[in-house]
Amino acid sequence: MGASRRVETMLLAAVAVLVLGSAVGLVYARHEARRLFIELQQLTDERDSLNIDWGRLQIEHSTWASPGRVEQIARKRLGMTEPDPAEVVIVEP
Repeated sequence: MGASRRVETMLLAAVAVLVLGSAVGLVYARHEARRLFIELQQLTDERDSLNIDWGRLQIEHSTWASPGRVEQIARKRLGMTEPDPAEVVIVEP
């Protein structure tokens, strides 16, 4: 009976080690899942912020490049004016 008792004890110890290993693996997996979820939330917030900035830049670009603004700067800063129709020369290729 002593040998079978020793085998049972070793089996019990092996099962205990496997259960403990499984528990540690579960804790690690949950921790990793939480860490990845937090990282996902941060990246989502960063993406949203960048999308907002992109929208603002598109509005700013359309404002700065509007034909009316370009014409206004050409007239004020560069002193440009529309030529008289008599001054226009059409060159044909």
